[in-house]
Amino acid sequence: MRTDLPDFAAPPLIETVFGVEFPPLKAWDIRHYGLLWQDVRDEYPVFQVQSPLRSTIERFGVDVFQQTEPRVELVSVPDLRCWFTNHSGSKLLQVQKDRFIRNWRQADSDPYPRYETLRPAFEVEWRRFCEFLARNSIEIPEVVQCEVTYINHLERGREWSSFDDLPEILSCWSPAPSFTFLPSLETALIRANYLMPDGKGRLSIVLQHALRGSDAKEVLQLMLTARGKPGGTSPAEMLAWFDLGREWVVRGFADITSKRMHDHWERKQ
Repeated sequence: MRTDLPDFAAPPLIETVFGVEFPPLKAWDIRHYGLLWQDVRDEYPVFQVQSPLRSTIERFGVDVFQQTEPRVELVSVPDLRCWFTNHSGSKLLQVQKDRFIRNWRQADSDPYPRYETLRPAFEVEWRRFCEFLARNSIEIPEVVQCEVTYINHLERGREWSSFDDLPEILSCWSPAPSFTFLPSLETALIRANYLMPDGKGRLSIVLQHALRGSDAKEVLQLMLTARGKPGGTSPAEMLAWFDLGREWVVRGFADITSKRMHDHWERKQ
């Protein structure tokens, strides 16, 4: 793991996501969710059923501009995704037939536990999942994509007061020109994608005006997601890609945010 990346003592980070995607497990069915819960229930006692996530495999070149044709499929058993969480909700496992994800979510103002803790935690859970598959005669999947996502909440009244403050938040946002007709911004949605070198993935950055469900506070949600294919399916190769994805997320966050915000979040390096 790199130790020379931008670092903040008080980042606005409220959630992290470490996940892998793979071809659908052929032998997996609904009973395996219950069996898996028995394995993890001591640490993740809360069980919830969610709708499945759609595939998000990154495409490159001309393919990225081609629209995917809608398809209608008849299935005998509906797809689903299961959440396994601890009581506080700070630790979450998400499992579906083609996805395995571990989230950290801020609960009760707990500080961010740092990447040096989160990456090993994902590795432990992934190994336990693979051992579960082996015990149940399910082939260990070939990982086709890894994902690292950091979600930040910039609160109104803390980091910003109005959308006129965007130049004080984003280094890439210039002060508004002297419009003769348009008033100040009411709201904003900003999205940008950046290619990682050598076809190793893509960094997606989204800034979205939102109302936080937990406390109804108005926020600018700044989400950075790195996705790409690891060099192989071994744990070491997956973890190496997570290191790369995290580097792009952290450096990207530092690049697009202003020095004023860095001072507010107590940047250390």
